[in-house]
Amino acid sequence: MNRALTLHDLIIAGIALAAGLVAAFLVRMLMRWLGRHASRTKWSGDDMIVDALRTVVPWTAVAGGAAAAATALPLTKSVGHHVNQVLTVLLIAVTTLAAARVITGLVRTVTQSRSGVAGSATIFVNITRVVVLAMGFLVTLQTLGISIAPLLTALGVGGLAVALALQDTLANLFAGVHILASKTVQPGDYIRLSSGEEGYVEDINWRQTTVRALSNNLIVIPNGQLAKTNMTNFMRPEQQLTILVQVGVAYDSDLGHVEKVTTEVVAEVMTEITGAVPDHEPAVRFHTFGDSRIGFTVILGVGEFSDQYRIKHEFIKRLHKRYREEGISIPAPTRTVAIQQGSAPVPQPRSPQDALVEQGGTAPALFD
Repeated sequence: MNRALTLHDLIIAGIALAAGLVAAFLVRMLMRWLGRHASRTKWSGDDMIVDALRTVVPWTAVAGGAAAAATALPLTKSVGHHVNQVLTVLLIAVTTLAAARVITGLVRTVTQSRSGVAGSATIFVNITRVVVLAMGFLVTLQTLGISIAPLLTALGVGGLAVALALQDTLANLFAGVHILASKTVQPGDYIRLSSGEEGYVEDINWRQTTVRALSNNLIVIPNGQLAKTNMTNFMRPEQQLTILVQVGVAYDSDLGHVEKVTTEVVAEVMTEITGAVPDHEPAVRFHTFGDSRIGFTVILGVGEFSDQYRIKHEFIKRLHKRYREEGISIPAPTRTVAIQQGSAPVPQPRSPQDALVEQGGTAPALFD
C-alpha cells in the first residue's frame, strides 16, 4: 500500500525536475561552445557529432530529472513502470534520430570525398537512414515488451511477396549499389552512353541516376538501364584528357617553320586559357599528303571534358591569326576540271537510200 502524497514529496520532485532542466540548459550551452571549436577544424565529422550531442544530452538530462522526480513521488508500481517505459522510449527515439543524423552525415561526407565533385550518392544515405531507424524501432518494441521474433518472421514472408511485386524497383536498387560499389561511375563524373546521352552525373539514388547535360537539362536514367548499356566515363581513370585538332597547310609551306609556329601557339594556349593543362607538352604530327594540303594533327591537353570546347575555340582563333602573320597558307579544297575541245563527231551509219540522194540520184520507190 502506497503512502499519501505530501508537500515534501512535491518539493523534492520539483527540485529534481528543475535540476534536470537546468542541467539540460547548461549542457546545451557547453555543446554550443564545443560546436564553435569544432567548426574550426578541417574534419566535418566532429561538427555532426557535436550537433547530435546537442540534441541527445539535454534530453537525457531532462529524462533523468523526470525519472528522479517520479522516484520521489509515491507512485504505484504499475504507474512507475509506465513512467519509466515512456522515458526510456523517449530517450531511444531521440538517440535513434541523432544516430541516424550522424551516421548519414558521415556517409554523405565519404561519398562526396570519393566522388571528387560536390555531389551526393543519396542511395547510400537513404539505405543507412532506413537501417538505423529500423534498428531503433525494433529496440523500442523490445523495450515495451513486444516480442520482435514474430514480426521478423512476418517481415521475411512479406518481403518475399514484396520482392516479387517490385522486381524492377529492386533491380534498379541493386544496380545502383553495384555501380557505386564498383566505382565505375560516381557523382561528378562526365559520362556518355551508347544511346547518345551525355553529361555530368548529379546523383545516384535508389531508383535512378540523374545526369545534367551541358545545356543544363536533366536526363533521368534508370539504374538497371545504366548498368547494362555501353558507357564512356571521361573522368576515369584520370580527369585530364587530350584532344586532337586536324590542321592542313599548303604544299609550298616550310614544314619546320609550321611546326615551330604551331608549337608556340599550343604552349601559349596551354598557359593562358582556363581549363588547359599548363604542363602539357605541345605535340604536332604530320600524317597525310592530301589533295590540296599536307595534313597534320595537333594534340592539346584539357583539364576535363567540358573544357575542350573553349580550348579548341581559342586555339583555332589564335592559330589562324598567327598563320596570317607568318605567311603560312591554309588552302581551301580545290578541284580541277579538264574539258577537251575540237573532238570530231562520231559518224552515224547511213542507209543506201541516203547515199543515193547525196549523189543526186533518186531512191527507188517501194510501191508503184
